Amino acid sequence: MTSASAPSSSSDSDLQLVERTVAGDQRAYELLVIKYQRRIERLIARMVRDPDLVQDIAQETFLRAYRALHQFRGEAQFYTWLYRIAVNTAKKALVDMRRDPVVLESALHISDDEDETFRPRHEPTTDETPETVLAAQEIAAAVNAAMEALPEDLRQAVTLREIEGLSYEEIAAAMNCPIGTVRSRIFRAREAISARVKPLLERQGGKRW
Repeated sequence: MTSASAPSSSSDSDLQLVERTVAGDQRAYELLVIKYQRRIERLIARMVRDPDLVQDIAQETFLRAYRALHQFRGEAQFYTWLYRIAVNTAKKALVDMRRDPVVLESALHISDDEDETFRPRHEPTTDETPETVLAAQEIAAAVNAAMEALPEDLRQAVTLREIEGLSYEEIAAAMNCPIGTVRSRIFRAREAISARVKPLLERQGGKRW
């Protein structure tokens, strides 16, 4: 049985789905939602404290994206474009509720390979002891506090790089700033986080984990 030829890349596939949606194919947009819904919900969950709001904000994100879809020209990857809408939608919701964004510390350790399914770092393993669990919790709390204390532009840049795994070029497009600015923001964010975590790591020095 011969199958239809597949698009050359994921970005090509996304652009084709966008073009089909703009042309009136509602099913094409449903496929984009299915493809990115879980990823967008995880992103939003790292920004808001109330899990009950995640789905509502995600739905609003996809609704806003649908309304603006005719503006997407494919200069950036579709997810980069969608990410900006999700972040702005979450920010608006947080401002409306007078809440501050927070990034969950476990999200800092998600890699691209763990995009769809990953084991949160707080889940116990066979090598963990009460002492190592406590130490890990202290480090996670320090990372979380450091992330919360970052200025918004630094927090967003390091989130895009360390959590979402975007390239510097993609981050520059998402944040609408030069690549040099992106590198500077990520460097400053990492330095600030390191300053919080380093004392805890040094205190654990010499112990077997």
